[in-house]
Amino acid sequence: MPINILMPALSPTMEKGNLARWLKKEGDKIKSGDVLAEIETDKATMEVEAVDEGILAKIVVPDGTADVPVNDVIGLITEEGEDASAISVSAKAAPPTASAAAPASESPAPAPISAAPSPTPAAALNGHADHGRIFASPLARRIAKETGVDLAAIKGSGPHGRVVERDVKTALAEGPKPQPAPPARPAYTPGLSDEIIKAYFEPGTYEAVPHDTMRKTIARRLAEAKQTIPHFYLTVDCEIDTLLKLREDINRSAPLNKDGKPAYKISVNDMVIKALALAIVRVPGANVTFTEAAMLHHQHADVAVAVAIPDGLITPVVRAADTLPLSVLSNMMKDMVARAKERRLKPNEYQGGVTAVSNLGMFGIKDFCAVINPPQSSIMAIGMDEERAIVKNGAIVAAHMMSATISCDHRAMDGAKGAELISAFKKLIENPISMLI
Repeated sequence: MPINILMPALSPTMEKGNLARWLKKEGDKIKSGDVLAEIETDKATMEVEAVDEGILAKIVVPDGTADVPVNDVIGLITEEGEDASAISVSAKAAPPTASAAAPASESPAPAPISAAPSPTPAAALNGHADHGRIFASPLARRIAKETGVDLAAIKGSGPHGRVVERDVKTALAEGPKPQPAPPARPAYTPGLSDEIIKAYFEPGTYEAVPHDTMRKTIARRLAEAKQTIPHFYLTVDCEIDTLLKLREDINRSAPLNKDGKPAYKISVNDMVIKALALAIVRVPGANVTFTEAAMLHHQHADVAVAVAIPDGLITPVVRAADTLPLSVLSNMMKDMVARAKERRLKPNEYQGGVTAVSNLGMFGIKDFCAVINPPQSSIMAIGMDEERAIVKNGAIVAAHMMSATISCDHRAMDGAKGAELISAFKKLIENPISMLI
């Protein structure tokens, strides 16, 4: 029988994806591991591999189709000699099975606040997976109709899961079963409708450019973050003359690689990432993730870094950044930034993290407050390096200063703990040699 190729869930937050292009044609032989198609998610372009062998009998969803729901059938594979002309296609497949084109991961990931609860097909409730069809005997159907019993809620005990008379009578005797409440999902109030907003502007004076998947996801997740996470903000000014001098010395002493170029070039942002990673490890009460049932205390600091790309932003995560030498961290960031701009990051490279860095100093921004991206518990906003007049030892002197503002999740840490964290960050930035010990 034909095997469905389903639109895969390539990340925990993915609900729809764009089928960019097929890399196989109808009639092509397929082997396990062959790359079938390219799928565009809100963050990256991913390749979908086949997990079954056979012939690509039918392409259901053509190249360039946008907003294809997860688990929809996008193609069909048949075995050698099977008649492809007799295949009928259902628009919606059953829940993902081993025949799915590409499972999202081997272990289930916790659903973020933006993930909608998946409906349970009626077919699965009574032991069938034939696209919602319920198998029941005529007598069972008549009794169910007369008594108002929902056949979809009954698990059949007859042949092949068929609902029979005794199943309906058993359901009547037990009475209605309470249905579990769906997982709580925070409400998102979008504000003014499109029609009201457009009414403020003269027709013909603007162009309406539809949102792409990334912009929709950013809007939804950050609106939910501000509605559900109680933010508080703390700001410090850091003197970075010593850091700038140390960075210059490190880069000057960098060895040359086989191409005759420096093996690394440390940036100020690299040193900020390292400082935040060390600070959050030194303040264990801040190296946490809030869940409704428990507080997750982490052993290392996974630091996400906001990277601007043409249609939005993405946050590659430096895992265990506190353990990495600056040279390794710097080269890792350059690689991830380059692949992020090409939308070639894998989901595990931009999901998660316990804290984050957002640096707008290169745009001349002095200071700002960033929005926490769940499941992270904090985010550090970095402003520009500028020369300011400060008082040192009773005298007014010029110094290079940088403002840093941390946004903290008040559910995960209190104000004093947040202050302890940003004080530890300031100490590391102003005494950067301690990052190398």
